[in-house]
Amino acid sequence: MKKSRQLTLLEDTVKKLGYTLRYEKGTFLGGDCRLKEDKVVVVNKFLPIEGKIYTLAKVIGTLNPADISTDIRKIIGGVVQHGLFNKETRE
Repeated sequence: MKKSRQLTLLEDTVKKLGYTLRYEKGTFLGGDCRLKEDKVVVVNKFLPIEGKIYTLAKVIGTLNPADISTDIRKIIGGVVQHGLFNKETRE
């Protein structure tokens, strides 16, 4: 599956989970947060597509919803398999 398609699927899944998705500039990777009553996922808009996929997959993987599609599970599994969730890789 193309990376642009993976990103679109992840974006749609985040929105279906009730989160607002925002691409912002800054010196951060991204993640989920709460702003008052709103659930928000913020992603650094200057990241390459792989970084955006990683950030969204990490958020969805952390939330661990029961009703996500097989394609989303494969994307998250691919990110985990490549060691992107390992603490040693991020340091």
